[in-house]
Amino acid sequence: MPPKRDNLYSNPVADPGVFTFDDKVARVFPDMIKRSVPGYTTIVAMTGLLAARYATSASRLYDLGCSLGASTLSMRQNVHHADCHIVGVDNSPDMLERCRAVMDTDSHDIPVDLVCADLQDIAIENASVVVLNFTLQFVPIEQRDSIIQRIFDGLQPGGILVLSEKVSFEDPHLDALNIELHEQFKLANGYSELEVAQKRTALENVLLPETLAAHRLRAQKAGFTSCDVWFQCFNFASLVALK
Repeated sequence: MPPKRDNLYSNPVADPGVFTFDDKVARVFPDMIKRSVPGYTTIVAMTGLLAARYATSASRLYDLGCSLGASTLSMRQNVHHADCHIVGVDNSPDMLERCRAVMDTDSHDIPVDLVCADLQDIAIENASVVVLNFTLQFVPIEQRDSIIQRIFDGLQPGGILVLSEKVSFEDPHLDALNIELHEQFKLANGYSELEVAQKRTALENVLLPETLAAHRLRAQKAGFTSCDVWFQCFNFASLVALK
């Protein structure tokens, strides 16, 4: 069954409210993120290949902010160590309910635990792969250092962090250009100018992007030996950090 079309912001309202990952968003999320995030499908697919490259026997793989489980499923379908264990974490019960239904339709053998919790409350242990796909951007900036540090501490030597984010640019002209290109991307995918504007208002002060330099510096401070971009389209990028 095709995903329901995202029309959450199609009607004009005086106040769009604050964006939350509730049941209304969960119902249309596959359509929303595909039409809103350039390169999302590629990032999810390559997350599975990266996991296959770096997963080690008897280790844990974490999908932090797993939403409906796209990256969880990509890892599960690509990793060949049957004794691995995947842990999907999200703080939205509505997202996890639908994620469980997605996992139930998959026949691969690697066990998946789904945990409803905030990232700050999750212990990272014996991890070979940790994925943060479009999650850190929703965490208050002052909490991000400690989350990346705990990920580093819980990773095995040789493990990786996959970090995908909406990013900002230090050069204001480049920042404005990429914001404009992203909005053109959404318009080309069938969103109206009203929908783009109302969702932008709903996400203000909820989604807080940082520069690539800020992400690299945070990873370096945590102890990662290297961290750089492996994919970027406009103001959306995915980085790999190596321990």
